[in-house]
Amino acid sequence: MPVPVIFDLFHTLIHGADAERDRVVAEMGAMVGVDPPALVAAYHATWRQRLVRWNVEETVRLLAGRLGGSPSNDQIARAGAHRHALARRVLAAAAPSTLDVLDALRADGHRLALVSNATSETAEAWPHSALSRRFDVVVFSCELGVAKPDPAIYRAAADRLGVAPTGCVFVGDGADGELAGAAAVGMTVIRTTEHNDTDPTWDGPMVAALGDLPALLREAESAGRP
Repeated sequence: MPVPVIFDLFHTLIHGADAERDRVVAEMGAMVGVDPPALVAAYHATWRQRLVRWNVEETVRLLAGRLGGSPSNDQIARAGAHRHALARRVLAAAAPSTLDVLDALRADGHRLALVSNATSETAEAWPHSALSRRFDVVVFSCELGVAKPDPAIYRAAADRLGVAPTGCVFVGDGADGELAGAAAVGMTVIRTTEHNDTDPTWDGPMVAALGDLPALLREAESAGRP
């Protein structure tokens, strides 16, 4: 029986758009009256808090205050809207070939889950994306309150799929120690380098392109492997 496949999001299904993120945050700094490079640096320094605790507006208010600013509610709303627009653009950039891979996996009988270290604006934009229709289960760190590689986030996905972690395949680029985290709970791990070669030291199966994944899983299934 085809096993469930759990995917990472950024640098796995879509590009992380890191340079665009920095540009947008700098523009947000100008909107709320603080030094743009300083806000970018503050965003980088607080990535864990943003993944599990703060929404966009909280982030802008807190970080601007730390930088000596006192933005109005209107300024915060404008900056937040700018960040929300970025999340929609990044999700909308999923390649048709990636959607085809997900459709092929579903046609082969695999249920699909997403486990993503993501801030609140990504979670809010997700239901409106073409990606969302392909997934049976979605677990965002900002909603669960824990982030990869915490075992709880992988187990949450497996629980929602109704299977043990050992019955799942995890596919990711390797950011945030996610591959080791998935392996630690017993998942079969496949690294992808299509968007970014994030964890080149990982010693295990890999695909250079997601398009190779359906055949790899069919081969494993025919051989009686997860």
